[in-house]
Amino acid sequence: MRKAKPKSRILLPDPKYKETLVTRFVNYMMVDGKKSVAYGIFYDAVEIVEQRTKENGLETWKKALNNIMPSVEVKSRRVGGATFQVPTEVRPDRRVSLGIKWMISLSRKRGEKTMKDRLAGEIIAAAKGEGAAVKKKDDMHRMAEANKAFSHFRF
Repeated sequence: MRKAKPKSRILLPDPKYKETLVTRFVNYMMVDGKKSVAYGIFYDAVEIVEQRTKENGLETWKKALNNIMPSVEVKSRRVGGATFQVPTEVRPDRRVSLGIKWMISLSRKRGEKTMKDRLAGEIIAAAKGEGAAVKKKDDMHRMAEANKAFSHFRF
């Protein structure tokens, strides 16, 4: 066990939109420490979203992220030799992390040619309430609903 909880680092806001959430998203998307490449991909994706939807790209991205973030999840809990899937509330910080991770990982699996196109496609789909990331959230909620009977095993 840890002695003390680690201090959370303060993120600097991104250069274009002055948003710390964008920086957090870019940090998750970054590969091999190439942050400027990740920023370029994100900004290009937001521009593509603006061109396709004729709406504010950043607001569309925020709406998409809100549609992806789960409110409940299931955690495995061993009770007397049996393992139960216990539904638990998701902490706000973890909600954001899960939403960001799902959006990035599922946009990487899409069929478009470049990452900016994939990310833009996933953002547009999630903003409409469809797409793989929203499906993943719905599956998570459905699983929690199905295992509601075991909620008394909560830690």
